[in-house]
Amino acid sequence: MFGVDSSELAVVAILALIFIGPKDLPKVMRTVGYWVGRARGMARHFTAGIENMVREAELEEMEKKWREENERIMSLHPRDAHYPEPGQPDQDVYRQPAEVAVFAR
Repeated sequence: MFGVDSSELAVVAILALIFIGPKDLPKVMRTVGYWVGRARGMARHFTAGIENMVREAELEEMEKKWREENERIMSLHPRDAHYPEPGQPDQDVYRQPAEVAVFAR
């Protein structure tokens, strides 16, 4: 995560044992662990917030595309046009208007 090798970590542990001492080392390690945990929690919260913003932006983009496609479809198929009932044959399909019948010959 931070690019710390195991040998570097061992050197830091030995120096901490020498300078802090074996008596205070557990207390210092608890304090360090607490603050590292808090920092990780804040980083996780920040990352979740960024991911949420990206998700919302993608959702808005998809809604915009859906609205545009819906408007395109609705312009092709107006509400006041005649549509057959589902499951029933369209009666107008079998009749030809006079203009169409003349050109069909």
